[in-house]
Amino acid sequence: MEYRISDKLAALKPSAIREIFKSLSDPSIISFAAGNPSPLSFPVEDLAALSADIFAHQSTAALQYSVTEGYPPFREAIKARMKEKFGIGRDFDETIVTTGGNQAIELCCKVMCNEGDVVVCENPSFIGALNAFRSNGAKTVGVPLRDDGIDTDMLDNLLASTPRAKMLYLIPTFQNPAGVTSTLENRKKVYEIAKKYGVLIFEDNPYGELRFAGEDVPTYKSFDEDGLVMYCSSFSKILSAGMRIGYACGPAPVIQKMVVAKQVEDVHTNIFFQMLCYRYMTERDLDAHITEIRKIYRDKATLMLSELDRHMPKCVKYTRPEGGLFLWCTLPGGVSSADFVKKALERKVAVVPGTAFNCDTEAPSDSFRLNYSTPSDDDIVRGIRILGDLARELYGE
Repeated sequence: MEYRISDKLAALKPSAIREIFKSLSDPSIISFAAGNPSPLSFPVEDLAALSADIFAHQSTAALQYSVTEGYPPFREAIKARMKEKFGIGRDFDETIVTTGGNQAIELCCKVMCNEGDVVVCENPSFIGALNAFRSNGAKTVGVPLRDDGIDTDMLDNLLASTPRAKMLYLIPTFQNPAGVTSTLENRKKVYEIAKKYGVLIFEDNPYGELRFAGEDVPTYKSFDEDGLVMYCSSFSKILSAGMRIGYACGPAPVIQKMVVAKQVEDVHTNIFFQMLCYRYMTERDLDAHITEIRKIYRDKATLMLSELDRHMPKCVKYTRPEGGLFLWCTLPGGVSSADFVKKALERKVAVVPGTAFNCDTEAPSDSFRLNYSTPSDDDIVRGIRILGDLARELYGE
């Protein structure tokens, strides 16, 4: 039988990161390719105790259908925490709990974009978001990401010439894959540009609480007085990635349609895990737990950067993130990273090629992404030495 795949999905490629995972069954491979939180960050004993109590005293609620918007006490706790810590939430906003942050991205695109509409993104950008946009028939168009954030001059010119631009997707804090944090000046300019052209900003902030150096920068949503920003975050990086608990806060008309779209997809996010997150938020010290996670990532990032400084030739450049999970390496002279990534895997070190994060799927890339949260300290030391030796062989000093 011939299977005629839909136009929306026929050209959609699998996530390069998920495909790389398939090659990691070999325990001898050192992986810098994942985006996972460190297993050291999971509060296993507390979650076990709270889970047992939920099943002992709230089993029906945990195992029954619930409301699409999210477990009501949990939604209220999320809203209170956003308001207290980040100044997020206005009278025109509503909040929805989603199955991971990626579902919030996909639902917002489904609500906002028709077939052929444009989502403007930082280039490079998060592959999960790019595929979510493409799967809904939207076109992804990239604007270069610089050290201070997205290029505002190019963004203004692009929006002026792109009437079908509906959304601007940004990861302004510890960006995935580049590790860059946009400055407040850049954010203010971007906000005014989006306001000028009537384009919704989707602010994806899964890493914002993982700052281990420098000073916090206000979120877009914290200064949104125009209903211009959809804010998204999750518990994946601060509690458990496997729970798949995310949330979005944004203009009520958009959230209300996201609720309808979610009812078609999964009815509601796993209620037991929502209850577990809620109990952890209200009965344990989440902020103290996040402080411990920051220490773990500070030490791992510091180690990886020191090993890069020691082993990488000067012709290879890399970002120096102040938080999050990733840094971004760029090879000299516009050299494609494809050959480097292939040779690294032959030497049992896995990294993600920059092409995986391009808005234009056919464009080359001279960069690759490194993750420091997942590998052990020993693997960081051994793996970076191998990458440095390879870079010297290929590109010299």
